[in-house]
Amino acid sequence: MASIQKRGERSFLLVVEAGYDAKGKRKRRTKTIRIDDDKLLKTTKKLRDFLELELAKFQMEVESGDFIVPEKTLLSDFVKLWENKYAVKELSETVLPTHLSHIKNHILPALGNMRIDKITPIHIIDMLDNMKRADKKDKPISIRTKQDVYLTMRNIMQRAVEWKLIKENPVAIVNKPKDPNKIDEEVNVYDEKEVEALFIAVQDQPFHWRVFLTLSLAAGLRRSENLALEWSNIDLDEGTIKIQKAITRGRNGANLKGTKSKKSKRTIYLPDSVVEELKEYKVYWDVQKKNAGDKWIENEHEWLFCNIDGTHFYPTSPTTWWRRFLKKVGIRHIRLHDLRHTSATLLINQGVHAKVISERLGHSNFSFTMNTYGHAIKKADKDAASKLDDLFKKKISC
Repeated sequence: MASIQKRGERSFLLVVEAGYDAKGKRKRRTKTIRIDDDKLLKTTKKLRDFLELELAKFQMEVESGDFIVPEKTLLSDFVKLWENKYAVKELSETVLPTHLSHIKNHILPALGNMRIDKITPIHIIDMLDNMKRADKKDKPISIRTKQDVYLTMRNIMQRAVEWKLIKENPVAIVNKPKDPNKIDEEVNVYDEKEVEALFIAVQDQPFHWRVFLTLSLAAGLRRSENLALEWSNIDLDEGTIKIQKAITRGRNGANLKGTKSKKSKRTIYLPDSVVEELKEYKVYWDVQKKNAGDKWIENEHEWLFCNIDGTHFYPTSPTTWWRRFLKKVGIRHIRLHDLRHTSATLLINQGVHAKVISERLGHSNFSFTMNTYGHAIKKADKDAASKLDDLFKKKISC
């Protein structure tokens, strides 16, 4: 049985019966709905239809077991909901086990028995301050582990905010733990001469690796984004490339998933020379597919970088090729991911604004770009000041 009760001029109480408890007492679940739309309040039929729809949805939540009562929900219970409704769907199979480990070893022992709406910033601070190693409790825990636990807890509580269980995230108010002994280091990148040597050396490599390398540098793509590219993502007329998916490694093999964040889904303009290379590669790709004949088994996707049967490369294949390639040609080793950093620093040196670079790379926020490439930006700023100095010297000498 379900009902709607008016509580005030703008608020209504939804009531749903939820069976009986162990003592035979009837259980009721309630939810308050506030109406801020004046037009809806003045139209009786539309208001009734709206409230009945909300009541029907609320009843489905209660009957399916999805509804939880914030003022009675322990963190330990909410974590189960977080795992089933969010984590298993949104987090990669490589990341999820780490989160679950932090929950088991640190978060639940400290805060598991607390009501979720009663957790405050000081509780988060105390948890981080009192953390101990799960295996060797007499040894100090690393700052990195504290940072990871902080991020896990922030993720959990942010879902509670989004699902309207709490008003604000108490973790967001607490600063992320910092290592006082850590010195900011410059990202490891190639300079322009090394990039030139790299392009010369890669000409002897298979066509697909040449294009993979080109896009890593020209568009600053992550390895996972490069692997998930399909020809439908490439507009050779406009000279753009759409980043929509990523292929990552999970516990059960490769996974096709969404991009790392909402801002990672983006459209990037490519240099004309790269567009011409992609046109040549498309002709080559079509010939390879035709020659494969019956061996070509991929009928759903047209991956840019694929095996002889049309299936996409395994997530670790580019890294394996990269290590062997650098060793063979004798070029200084940096991580394959550092080509993305190289792309950013090359743009900075060309005077491109950091905001534009942030959007090209698909960073979740601009501050991350500034923090990551702070050294390169400072150097570019210093070089700009030197150029201005040359100009002012000329003015003074006149």
